[in-house]
Amino acid sequence: MEFEGYCVKCHKKQPIKDGTVKESPNGRRMVQGTCPECKTKVTRFLPKEKAA
Repeated sequence: MEFEGYCVKCHKKQPIKDGTVKESPNGRRMVQGTCPECKTKVTRFLPKEKAA
């Protein structure tokens, strides 16, 4: 999954490639990947899916 996330080490938004969707310990969905510049783990929470 490709997404844009904020890297706290570079202090700017970075395009993240090959992110994986995971679930946090409290049940929220998130996507994680690595920053292309500094190789730090970048996490972005996903919005809740609306029930149809």
